[in-house]
Amino acid sequence: MRSEAAVHGFGEVRTPVFEHTELFLRSVGDTTDVVEKQMYTFEDKGGRSVTLRPEGTAGVARAMLEHAMYNDGLPVKVYYHTSCYRYEKPQAGRLREFHQFGVEMFGAAQPAADAEVICLAKGIFDRLGVKNLTLELNSIGCPTCRARYHEALKAYFTGRKDELCETCQSRLERNPMRILDCKSPVCSKIAEGAPVILDYLCDDCRDHFESVKQYLTEAGVAFTVNPTIVRGLDYYTRTVFEFVSNDLGAQSTVCGGGRYDGLIEQMGGKPTPGLGFGLGMERLMLILQAQGIELPEAYQPLPDFKAVYSATADVNLSIRKEKDENAKLLGTVYENESVDVMDFDEKWAHVKKDNAEGYVLRSHLRYFRRYDPYGPYVPGVVFYPYAAMATETTEIVNSETGESLRDVPKGVVMAVSAMQDDLSVTLPYDRITGRIRATGNLELEVV
Repeated sequence: MRSEAAVHGFGEVRTPVFEHTELFLRSVGDTTDVVEKQMYTFEDKGGRSVTLRPEGTAGVARAMLEHAMYNDGLPVKVYYHTSCYRYEKPQAGRLREFHQFGVEMFGAAQPAADAEVICLAKGIFDRLGVKNLTLELNSIGCPTCRARYHEALKAYFTGRKDELCETCQSRLERNPMRILDCKSPVCSKIAEGAPVILDYLCDDCRDHFESVKQYLTEAGVAFTVNPTIVRGLDYYTRTVFEFVSNDLGAQSTVCGGGRYDGLIEQMGGKPTPGLGFGLGMERLMLILQAQGIELPEAYQPLPDFKAVYSATADVNLSIRKEKDENAKLLGTVYENESVDVMDFDEKWAHVKKDNAEGYVLRSHLRYFRRYDPYGPYVPGVVFYPYAAMATETTEIVNSETGESLRDVPKGVVMAVSAMQDDLSVTLPYDRITGRIRATGNLELEVV
């Protein structure tokens, strides 16, 4: 799991076992089962209310704000492996102390980020050999379109208010969407006839959802749209998803997540989009046991592969022969121009532009873009999922027109961003992006 997250450019973060109770009240939502029924809350000796963490996202978001992790560049991409605590009736796949592996990405609003996070989760299951999983997808919209949906839900559930459980009756005015997540058989049956959120999405949310589905389709990830998914935490917006297994009985969801574009602002930060998922370790172990899958005896490290980056200059930058601002001038990187980055330290970046190879001040470089998935983690990188080596000469063509762009000799390493019949590829040093035909006797060796 850690290695799969690292391949996607995520670094590890660790948060405290308990936080101030207010954090979860503001983020998770006071109408959720987690806050109303499941949190372990107590006062410390100073009279402050603290709570054992019931989930991972809120603590990570708090840490991101408190330590200004966004100053290293966006998106901030982190993963965690942590214990969580909820007071509920223990049963198979549902424990009072349980463990989660999760990832969070802050600062990426594009639908492609949704697809990347979902592909990361799927990559974990694929590497473990897990079978019989179904990816279920939904969009629960933004505050604008959800307001209209709330009114429709209130109108529907008010007509059957007396049949709802006591908890759902109290939720009807405050947050009717939580009724859709109720575990009561009676409430669940009533909710089957409720209005569907997809019918109330605004144009922006609908376009976002369609793009997510398109990216997943292009990546070869099968999914089904399930308009009843709302997730159990109030901070979710737009895309929500669950990986569901038939080997878990009633607790069928092994991994779930989605977007929470308003969470950081709700916690006092600047508006920052976010998304992530949590994967239940105990439920995953039950699946592995049911399917007879044995974990590897030892961790297998990823191949050693030198990183290649591109970065954009904030201002005109002088390329110096040595790491010295008074050293010989070799060339200039102009504002908003991209340059290949061979290596870097805290102050200097080793770059190459045309025939000039030397050093520039790293502080004036932004938007680091990594072409190699196995290089060291850099905050703010945009990830290409694969690197591959051509085993024979082939041709890169324009993705739209089919016009020839460059012959790729045998042995040249390319970045591969989508693997289908046609591979979307980038030549790191030449910054040429196009596609190559992956049929016939052409093979690519993933390195």
